[in-house]
This record gives sequence, structure tokens and C-alpha cells, in this order.
Amino acid sequence: MSPSFAHGTARVWSTPTGPLQENAVLVAGTEGKGFLIDPGDDADPLLALIRSAGVSVQGILLTHAHFDHIGAVQPLREALEVPVWLHPADRSLYDLGAASAARWNLPFVQPAPPDHAIAQDQVFQAGDLVLKARELPGHAPGHVVFVGEGFVVAGDTLFMGGIGRTDLPGGNHPQLLAGLQRELLSLPDDTAVYPGHGPRTLVGHERRTNSFLR
Repeated sequence: MSPSFAHGTARVWSTPTGPLQENAVLVAGTEGKGFLIDPGDDADPLLALIRSAGVSVQGILLTHAHFDHIGAVQPLREALEVPVWLHPADRSLYDLGAASAARWNLPFVQPAPPDHAIAQDQVFQAGDLVLKARELPGHAPGHVVFVGEGFVVAGDTLFMGGIGRTDLPGGNHPQLLAGLQRELLSLPDDTAVYPGHGPRTLVGHERRTNSFLR
């Protein structure tokens, strides 16, 4: 089982999935209710993590819809019987998931349409867990990040020592840099960043050392 990290009353698990080692993130409050964010692949191990952690998942939240972030959406939404949330600007990417994965010769289960839309400043609450969605496009048109108490689930916007690529369809480099300044670098230095790939980091560490942010 992946280790959990405590942030205030929240617990966060981040576990790499699939051939692209995309990080699926499980977040829960003290009451054991929470959300699953970006289940990219490996539905059975993710289900085992959820059950061993004792989390009652209230919904699946997506930072964006690149195929490596949505590959386990369909089996998990069925197993957990929960809705799926996606920003509408990423719906076209979502619908192209199977075609995108095929270009990498990777197996992929195309998920059924998302159930609900995500909007700027939307609040997601599960028990005493509160997450706020913030729009941060540039890597993908409808990319959002989820800000909690002392942490942020950043998807493919900010990595340890890097930022999201902007050479994919719908990418926009200046837009991503502006969003990082507005939504992530405005957070306290000790805010933990859970990225879509690679190890977790801190806002302050990236502010000081990430060459892309200078």
C-alpha cells in the first residue's frame, strides 16, 4: 500500500499507474470520505488501495483528460458507483482517449461521458475534506488543480524541477506560465504539490529552484 501523507485533517495517497507512471491521487478527511483524482490505469490495484485505506470515495475528479490520466475511470466508476467530474474544455480530449492511446500502441478502455462539469472555484466536499478547483490551462485547455489545506493536486502543471509540456494539441506555454504564477506560486511555500508524474514537492522549493519559473 502506498504511504499516506497528512495535511491538516486530510490524508493524501499518490501512487504511480500504467506504463507512463501517471500518479493517481486519493484524498480523504478524518471521517474517511474522499475523492479519487486522475485514475490513469491499474484499476484493480487502485481499488485495493482504496479498500485498504478505508476510504469511502464520493467521486472521481479529473485534472484533465489526457489518456494516461483517465484509463481506469470506467472500471472504477462502476466498481465504486460514483460520478465523474471534468472541466468541459477538456471534453474533446476525453473523447479522443482511445485514439490517443492507440498512437502509443497502448490498451485503453474508453470511458463513458463524464457526469458533471468542473468550474473555477468549485468546492468539492466529502465529510470534513474540502477541495477547491482552480483553472490552470496551458498543458490542456480544461486543466484544473485541486487545492486543499496545505496541499494541491497539480496534475501535469508543475513537477519537481519541471512544468507540463505545452507542445500537445491545445497546449499554450505562456498561458501555463501565467496560470502557475496565479494559482500555484501564490500558495504558501510549505504547500505540498502532488504532480501527475514524479515525486511530490513543495511550492517554495519550486519557486526557488525550478528554472522554468524564472
